[in-house]
Amino acid sequence: MKHLFALLVLTLTLCHGALASAGSELTVMTHDSFSMSQDVLNRFETQSGITVRILQSGDAGAALNQAILAKNSPLADVFYGVDNTFLSRAMKAGIFEPYAPAGIDAVPGALLLDPENRLVPVDFGDVCLNYDLGWFTAKNLNPPSSLEDLTKPEYKDLLVVQNPATSSPGLAFLLATIGHFGEDGAFSFWQRLKDNGVLVTGGWKDAYWGHFTAASKGKRPIVVSYATSPAAEVHFGKDPQAPAPTAAVLTAGSAFRQIEFAGVLKGAKNPEAARKFMDFLLSPDFQEDIPLQMFVFPANTRAKLPEVFMKHARQADTPAQVSPADIDASREAWISRWTQLMVN
Repeated sequence: MKHLFALLVLTLTLCHGALASAGSELTVMTHDSFSMSQDVLNRFETQSGITVRILQSGDAGAALNQAILAKNSPLADVFYGVDNTFLSRAMKAGIFEPYAPAGIDAVPGALLLDPENRLVPVDFGDVCLNYDLGWFTAKNLNPPSSLEDLTKPEYKDLLVVQNPATSSPGLAFLLATIGHFGEDGAFSFWQRLKDNGVLVTGGWKDAYWGHFTAASKGKRPIVVSYATSPAAEVHFGKDPQAPAPTAAVLTAGSAFRQIEFAGVLKGAKNPEAARKFMDFLLSPDFQEDIPLQMFVFPANTRAKLPEVFMKHARQADTPAQVSPADIDASREAWISRWTQLMVN
């Protein structure tokens, strides 16, 4: 009888454990630009027994602010989308647990900005100038090859950029100019851009789809975008074998490399599932999904790139350098100074 009772208890315990595992839930907090193929997510959920809820929470800065404000009662288990412009703020807030996921050995050292692995790089892309090849050919004008070119008379009224106070690529481009020219040199450069007719928009969509000649009926053939944007143009174009209609400027110091990180939140309700999801983020399955979902590069060097990326996406050899600590110390002052110069 005792053996039967013990067997019944063991059976009930195992069944309860299986049900708890099968019903395991995970919340991933991220920005509104996050995207993943449904079949990739389905495979993770099936293989892990974890149900994933994606909590999109505005742009990267707004999402991080929410996570920090909720540090004593976390809104999620994993946060995806801290980039290197907010890295130091995230570290100072102390909201992440150290965890080195499987696959981190395949991530280049240049992307590993947190030695404690509280935040782990998942993807990256270079913010830079893009230009409309057809427009410049039709005008018999050489496209710009450097930041300095933008202040020349022949490029007057041709450039559209995003406001760094409201746009992630806008902030990245401001940082590119600071890394390239130094702080005072950068704002002198922006004054020259203003004198040369630069147009400022609130965000990337308005700049690219509203004013860039290659993607709209706009009148600006130069735009701040990504070095992967030409690949996106081909991917979404009518002919996948056609040459890219746009190109990126990637001369030394003309681009800023945005690196996106993810981490396990302190106080997560399901830390075990969070660590499994972190492993998944660096797995080939997720990493190879990144290029055609978010049009940036995967951090894992073992991930295979799609053909359109191999042909048309680019990386800067020498992006402009501004340390996360310097960004954290001066970001708001730089944005304020830019706003006083360019908007007020």
